[in-house]
Amino acid sequence: MIPDVLKQRLTKDRAMTTVTVRMPVDVVESMKAIAPLKGMSGYQALLKAYVSAGLRQDEAEFLFGPAHRMAEALRRRGVDPRLIEEAEREARVA
Repeated sequence: MIPDVLKQRLTKDRAMTTVTVRMPVDVVESMKAIAPLKGMSGYQALLKAYVSAGLRQDEAEFLFGPAHRMAEALRRRGVDPRLIEEAEREARVA
């Protein structure tokens, strides 16, 4: 089953917002050089791709992965939420 938040990402008409990020000039210059090599229109498209890739990885680990599903199963069975949160923190450090 695909979570609703991921289904929404597949739509083209999502709301957008402007974000300002301060970055070192050399990083921006490197992205400008890499973007066309990856077939992208510019460094901003590359930056969005990098953010999206990192976000997908973190979502898979923290929001939709096996550990999250286990925590949700424990919550449904009445396990103390504090114990679940403590176990999740401990598992991330390990």
